[in-house]
Amino acid sequence: MSKRDYYEILGVDKNTDEKEIKKAYRRVAMKYHPDRNPEDPDADAKFKEASEAYEVLMDKEKRAAYDQYGHAGVDPNMGGGGFGGGNFSDIFGDVFGDIFGGGGGGRGRGGPQRGSDLRYTLDISLEDAVRGTTVEIRVPTLATCDTCDGSGAKKGSSPVTCGTCGGAGQVRMQQGFFQVQQTCPNCRGRGKTISDPCGTCRGQGRVEKSKTLSVKVPPGVDTGDRIRLSGEGEAGPEGGPPGDLYVQMSVKQHAIFERDGKNLYCEIPINFVDAALGGELEVPTLDGRVNLKIPPETQTGKLFRLRGKGVKPVRGGSVGDLLCRAVVETPVKLSKEQKVLLEKFRETLGEGGKSHSPRQTSWFEGVKSFFDDMTS
Repeated sequence: MSKRDYYEILGVDKNTDEKEIKKAYRRVAMKYHPDRNPEDPDADAKFKEASEAYEVLMDKEKRAAYDQYGHAGVDPNMGGGGFGGGNFSDIFGDVFGDIFGGGGGGRGRGGPQRGSDLRYTLDISLEDAVRGTTVEIRVPTLATCDTCDGSGAKKGSSPVTCGTCGGAGQVRMQQGFFQVQQTCPNCRGRGKTISDPCGTCRGQGRVEKSKTLSVKVPPGVDTGDRIRLSGEGEAGPEGGPPGDLYVQMSVKQHAIFERDGKNLYCEIPINFVDAALGGELEVPTLDGRVNLKIPPETQTGKLFRLRGKGVKPVRGGSVGDLLCRAVVETPVKLSKEQKVLLEKFRETLGEGGKSHSPRQTSWFEGVKSFFDDMTS
């Protein structure tokens, strides 16, 4: 029986690179895997056929011979390389290692693992966020056990190589047609076992501790910004290197100011006399007090911009501004004399005071037009 074209088997063309060939083989192999198709009598043959095509096309010399002479170029009976020169488990592990636990030796071969990273949320005031500060924080973490130096074994003893996996951290398991690697159930991937565990850490190599750290907060940070403290995370198991600590900023709500990027916002109440006649107000900023001139006929919502009174961004750039929103305040708790004066003032405005209240006049005209349209 004549063999099918290797490129056709994997569904690729002759110009396909090795990366795409590996993807194609993964797709075909998973489709025809014997364990996934127990009722298909042809699955085993198609799976072997795909593996044969993959081995040839991933070998530069075999692929060149196949491209020039076809199957005769790789047929061992014709002097070619042939399929079977390699180890099938190596081929399968190379392609499917990330799914079935990897083709390597596991953690025992890779060395001690790095410790986990930690996150700490630091609540700071707006003033400290804008100006910068240094604070001390106390962080609970897993630290290397001082008694056993992280080995997990009782002082005077040491871990021994796992007899099940031989120190590899993984064992080969037969699953149908092929072998896969799984984490060793005896040492749980460590590659070593402890017969006499440390009494302090109970064989874990790490203990719970709290440590005090000094954190330098640069000027201009905002909620969500992070500061990385290298090596201040959890200690790695089996004496592995520690992870990092990420200090995340959370700026507290301020009584006066709101922040939006590099700008600050606040509301300034203005009595209606100053709003009408003009005046001067003392306005707070993070740098101190400044005098703000209020022009006559100021309305609620008017924004006053104080340049350079905002925030200098932590990543650089120009300093932001402080924007003050005017809120005209109606007087309350008036005396009889004040009420009489206001009545006299209202009389001086004339009928409706239209010329003195342009926004009110415009609004009433809009309301009148709305009802006229409804009745027409």
